[in-house]
Amino acid sequence: MSVQVPVPGAALATDVRLPAGAGPFPAVVLRTPYDRRGHRGEARAWAAHGFAAVVQDVRGRHASGGDWHPYRHEAGDGADTLRWIRAQPWSDGRVIAVGASYAAYCALVTAVPGAEPAPPATTGAPAPAASVPRPDGVIAAVPAVGPAAVAREPSGVERLLGRAGWWAAHGDRAGSDPAALGKALAYDPRLLEHLPVSALPERLGRPLPSWADVWTPAAPDRTPWADGRVPLLAVGGTRDPFAADTLALWRDWGGPARLVLGPWGHGLTAEPAPEARPGHRADLGRLYVRWARAALAPTGRPGADGAVALGGSEHWYPVTPRDTAPGTGTALPFVSSGSGTGPRLLRGRDFTADPAHPMRSDRLDTDPRAHPDRALLLTPPLPRPLDILGPACARLRVAADTPAADWFVRLVALDPRGRAEPLALGTARRTDPPGTPVTFTVPLGFLARRLGAGTRLRVEIGGHHFPAHARNPHTGEDPTTATRLRPSRRTLHTDGSALLLPVRTGRRPLTDPLQEIRT
Repeated sequence: MSVQVPVPGAALATDVRLPAGAGPFPAVVLRTPYDRRGHRGEARAWAAHGFAAVVQDVRGRHASGGDWHPYRHEAGDGADTLRWIRAQPWSDGRVIAVGASYAAYCALVTAVPGAEPAPPATTGAPAPAASVPRPDGVIAAVPAVGPAAVAREPSGVERLLGRAGWWAAHGDRAGSDPAALGKALAYDPRLLEHLPVSALPERLGRPLPSWADVWTPAAPDRTPWADGRVPLLAVGGTRDPFAADTLALWRDWGGPARLVLGPWGHGLTAEPAPEARPGHRADLGRLYVRWARAALAPTGRPGADGAVALGGSEHWYPVTPRDTAPGTGTALPFVSSGSGTGPRLLRGRDFTADPAHPMRSDRLDTDPRAHPDRALLLTPPLPRPLDILGPACARLRVAADTPAADWFVRLVALDPRGRAEPLALGTARRTDPPGTPVTFTVPLGFLARRLGAGTRLRVEIGGHHFPAHARNPHTGEDPTTATRLRPSRRTLHTDGSALLLPVRTGRRPLTDPLQEIRT
């Protein structure tokens, strides 16, 4: 059945699918900006397993009323929806909040007090904290956890391509056009070069009043996950742009928490990475149902168990939050010449990071005839397979002749035939005295890969990663409002620089990875 759920200032289009029988039933609620009608199969599956499935368009999207302001109303509207569910005759009062991507954010902010700022007073005053209803559990997949987190890397570097694609597809409109940016780029290939970045809609030719707000300087999103008390299941992909957010959510959650991390992209099992194997074809739907039932049981296990698939193998391995915290790893020092197991400098000890000719994020080729736009290093072939499982990083000793500089470290695997595959990317934004060598660490994220014998690792160090990331103008101006660009001369000092990899040996794989993360 389809109903309208009243919230202050709007009515939200909601589909309800009930199980067979008299009830009452526990419920799952999914609130989405991506059209509730696309989740009808999911709702039928939940109902077939004894849950009332409630799927809702968020405020201002598709069939719901009100104005669409991403990340602004979800805590209040979610609480009102939970209150409405528990007042229905078919509800037994127990609710699991579920969702992926933005919908995961909607689920999370209903569970954690203070995770979202209060909406403007014109939309109705929020209920006192003590009276705000909370779900009994949360399933958050590939969570997009807040406006600042999705717009910028933890270093502060701006994510351009992803944000432009999302806003062109979903911003300031009731419906969606997922192909909007692709069509615009086909017509105007240099669209993303437009300056300033904040005025991109002018060149796009479509009003996007909220685009400028994406880049408004603000404090990082408050993520009070330690205040979460209900059971949590966090699901992510090692190839997902928000993998670090998934890990941080699981690591910091205050209540019982479980993690599943596979070799998948943002679409999870529907978007397997090249390193995925048949053993990684997890039945996430079955897992969600089993986990939800356990979360609603009177007792559950404390702790934070996790299961991570090792790409390139058939195995899954257990992890704890401690395994995901940055560590030292196995150091492979950079070398300028000669032999050794570490990355050897091929070219680019001195290079120019030129925003007019930036290092590209959409190409892995490197032209040796081109003027160096990056430092390029290469390891010898691996003599035997190597398992890397955990957070990796690069320690750099470098210098720039500009006071403002972004640093990108891209790790690429080359198979014995020379075919390139991206492994990791890290960013750092620095303001150091011009020309002065400084040493710092660039996190490369959580890696879970088996690298075959004969694999070589290529390390690329540059000043840009465009169009995935906005170009630093090197003038000290905000990259989203700058209109002037200047080159930046860079120097890499191999002495003091190293690649740090989380090499793992002797760990026993899981027999049943999904059973390991039961509540």
